[in-house]
Amino acid sequence: MARNLKPFFAPDSIAILGASERPTSSGGAVLQMLRRSSYPGRIAPVNPKGGSAFGIPMHPSLRDVGEACELCVIVIRPDQILDAMREAIGTGHRNFLILPGGFAEAGEAGRARDAELRALIAQHDLTVAGPNCAGIIHLPEEKRFGATFLRDLPPGGGIALISQSGAIAEEAVSAANRTPLALGTVVSVGNGTQLGVEDYLEYLGSDPRCSAVLLYIESLEDPDRFRRVARMVAAQKPVVLLMGGATVPGARAAGAHTGAIANTDAAITAFAAECCMIRVRSLRGLLLAAKGFGFFPQGMGKRALILSNSGGPGVIASDCADREGLDLVDLPPAMASELRGSFPPEASVANPLDLLADAREDRFGFTLESAIRHGNGHFDAILGMHVVPFMVDPAPVIARLAELASKVSVPFMHSMMGTLPGSDQWFAAMEKAGVPMFRDAEQMAECAGLLAQYPALKHAASKALPNTPPALRGRR
Repeated sequence: MARNLKPFFAPDSIAILGASERPTSSGGAVLQMLRRSSYPGRIAPVNPKGGSAFGIPMHPSLRDVGEACELCVIVIRPDQILDAMREAIGTGHRNFLILPGGFAEAGEAGRARDAELRALIAQHDLTVAGPNCAGIIHLPEEKRFGATFLRDLPPGGGIALISQSGAIAEEAVSAANRTPLALGTVVSVGNGTQLGVEDYLEYLGSDPRCSAVLLYIESLEDPDRFRRVARMVAAQKPVVLLMGGATVPGARAAGAHTGAIANTDAAITAFAAECCMIRVRSLRGLLLAAKGFGFFPQGMGKRALILSNSGGPGVIASDCADREGLDLVDLPPAMASELRGSFPPEASVANPLDLLADAREDRFGFTLESAIRHGNGHFDAILGMHVVPFMVDPAPVIARLAELASKVSVPFMHSMMGTLPGSDQWFAAMEKAGVPMFRDAEQMAECAGLLAQYPALKHAASKALPNTPPALRGRR
């Protein structure tokens, strides 16, 4: 039976054990991030010294909080955590997010503490996230929540990240703010003493506000259960896997980091296929998937048109598109005839199209309109490319493409290369029109290739589970 994880994503009230006004403390960081996220529920900071933090009165103990909070966030010393939990249990608290380490990963004393924590969970029917994690961020419009000591919040949106590394989560948040990406949920799993990757995946898979799930994992306790959950989720929304430890040195490092058992690259690939997940091999690939699925959560087909104003980038984009499994189909005859009647004779009327370097908004606009007129049912995606030469003002080109974007019935992506003094404004205008933007054509083609994998995986996920053991070995 799926656990109810609502208290960890949208709690009505939160107690913070170890709250502080000192910004460099964990308790101070969590309290600040809750306030920055505009969390609307009741916050009950707990600190034996009392006083206040950021204008919120602090309670000397949980006994002074009054009605038990739906979630208890713990940010105190590891040797004090179990006693604090006993007090919390005695005051009616049942859901705990434990951020500090000092448990199974921390030698003999930590293992003993972990065993005692597990006994408390079983005895009192608790639900515990962590320990040794960076917290949880969940930013739907109606109830934003950020119980974390990560340094920033992501922009928000339908993409979720579940990570067994706090540092990977930190970088994903940073990248999401730079690019930006539609990242709205971040889960740092930590030790996963009770709640593991599959628990969070199952919960987010059932949340209609979540449009795609990204995973960074190094090991799984129960690959068979994970496989069942992943297929169930993949039948509704994309699941993208980055699994660390695919090489011998990487597996050695993952074993030291999370106690992961070594799995071969072939086993990881086979397991991803069994789970109907899109596998990426780098954090860069994971972030490209976030970019694409943030705009087109159901992915796209494989038949792509490359619309470029430059030969060389068109060539490398074509190479990359082919490697990524895209099909550069021939132009419809009516479209080819229309373009030949309008283009300069030296332009290339093929796929990829080459509009020539001097193409301005009229040629770009006419070409895209022709693709709209003749490409319905022929192309599954349009990949635009614009290398900006000195003699062309790109602003009118961007304005025309953004104006036409709403008429494109298939996913439309665009890349710009060269010296781009107005890139921030141009990118923002296109993305506001629903067109994801890229700074090179290869990134765009890689992203399109990831999106093109999903329709077949979604179809496969609706079929019966393979009657074979999982290809992946679980943690010891």
